[in-house]
Amino acid sequence: MNEHLQAIVTVLSLVNPTICAALFSKATAGDAMSEKMVAATKASFAILIILVIATLVGIRLLHLFGVSLDAFMVAGGSVLSWMGFSMLAGSSSTDTKETKSLTPLILFAASPGTITGVITLSAAHTKLELPVSTLVAVGIAVASTWLILLMVAQFSGESNGGGFLKDTLSRFMGLIVLAMGVQFALTGLRAFMSASSLPGAGG
Repeated sequence: MNEHLQAIVTVLSLVNPTICAALFSKATAGDAMSEKMVAATKASFAILIILVIATLVGIRLLHLFGVSLDAFMVAGGSVLSWMGFSMLAGSSSTDTKETKSLTPLILFAASPGTITGVITLSAAHTKLELPVSTLVAVGIAVASTWLILLMVAQFSGESNGGGFLKDTLSRFMGLIVLAMGVQFALTGLRAFMSASSLPGAGG
């Protein structure tokens, strides 16, 4: 249960539906309601496909290239920590120019950092078995994002308000991502050091 909750909070923080909503509002400004609903569904489906593939194939790719799960957890945790710190510091990397394309939204939600996150969760919560907790987390995060996008499609107008709330939520999620990244890195480092200290580990 703790694994599921940890995975859900981490993936939800990385996908960051509040930022996705802001990007979606800009990308669909002036569109008809039906067009916004279709756009929300297409974007959410694209995000889902990317993250599910990363979850299912990521660990196997690590083994293909000879990278241990412990080492990847250290590296992945470091990346997550950096992402969390950037979010906490109010990095402007999530800002985007006015555009009608949904690509910025998809690339943000399914960013390299998010992909690293789901692979790291898979590495932390499973040993080459089906990463159920990560798949559940991805499903919940994408479903939540889709529902929020539909709400934005229905209720958003030309208003650009909510900047303070969006910034506050983004910083709070950044703190969560930072803490999770540190935890993953320390867990991987401890496991790596323990394995290295075993009799005969060094050959």
